[in-house]
Amino acid sequence: MARMHSRVKGKSRSTKPAVLSVPEWVKLKPKEVEMLIVKQAKEGLTTAQIGLMLRDEYGIPNVKVMIGKSIGKVLEEKNLTQEVPEDLLNLIRKSVFIRKHLENNHKDQTAKRGLILTESKIRRLAKYHIKANKLPANWKYDPEKIKLLVS
Repeated sequence: MARMHSRVKGKSRSTKPAVLSVPEWVKLKPKEVEMLIVKQAKEGLTTAQIGLMLRDEYGIPNVKVMIGKSIGKVLEEKNLTQEVPEDLLNLIRKSVFIRKHLENNHKDQTAKRGLILTESKIRRLAKYHIKANKLPANWKYDPEKIKLLVS
């Protein structure tokens, strides 16, 4: 599939394990894995960071196979999700960093285009999250107010 704005194909990357069973080297029980997820979320880690920590430190290749649900579902059940979804928050952070860069580098046309593309992704993703009831219906992307959310 082509990229959204440039019509070029994406780069290859690692894939998930093909075997959909719990490996024998994993010694943790599903309840222990769930407790680790909750503990890390309370420390402020995002779902992606929790997944990396479980993979690197505990050798769990796929949490969904291990406990039957994703990290995000576990956090939803325990009411530990953030008010703004993680994917949207990452795009907002990116736009804030681009705006800071453009304050010092006014003539950087590539960064200006990147900001336009990033903000259009934010608006599309916000529209999706509003329809999915993950964001309130009156949520709007305002670059000046959103700086406070990221800071």
